[in-house]
Amino acid sequence: MVLDSKKIEYERCDIASSEDDKKKMRELMGDAKALPPQLFNGDQYLGEYTAFEAAVENGELEKFLKLE
Repeated sequence: MVLDSKKIEYERCDIASSEDDKKKMRELMGDAKALPPQLFNGDQYLGEYTAFEAAVENGELEKFLKLE
């Protein structure tokens, strides 16, 4: 909802339905046991959901998403 309200385009990826997507997420993170939700900008790992929430609360969403 936050991204929609700020008109930030994004792609939602359900790794439960794609073993390839789960493997890619874990490879990009460098953590073979990582669990969702995780956020990326392209292939750049940004952080997990609590870091996203903190960025929203602190008014640093664009910085967190590397949109600046």
